[in-house]
Amino acid sequence: MKKVLVLCTGNSCRSQLAEGYLRHFAGDRAEIYSAGIETHGVNPKAIQVMADDHIDISGHTSNHVDEYAQINFDAVITVCDNANEACPFFPGKVERFHYNFPDPAKATGSPEEVIREFVKVRDMIKAYASDFVNQHIKP
Repeated sequence: MKKVLVLCTGNSCRSQLAEGYLRHFAGDRAEIYSAGIETHGVNPKAIQVMADDHIDISGHTSNHVDEYAQINFDAVITVCDNANEACPFFPGKVERFHYNFPDPAKATGSPEEVIREFVKVRDMIKAYASDFVNQHIKP
């Protein structure tokens, strides 16, 4: 079974969204983890927009990448440039993937405009996660 780590800066939004969708699409074909190079707690708006798409990430925790140092990952996906640049070395044959998603936590404007940005990024990550599973996690 493949082990996949999603890494971002604070493990609060983008990596949490990606972990939720990767788990959804991969099912029992992969073990999915997420972490940050820092920990900021899971963003309540990330939980909300995932719940709106019938995915429950309310039990997720914000984890530091060092917590997973003993796991031999098959793939590491960085979802922001900061994490990609600061990504630690992982031993073994780890495939690295990178996509710089916008940070919805930095959205400004009315509450509706902020949620729209979260939904936009959620949908981008959903499409990426679906494609990733289809290409890299075989049945």
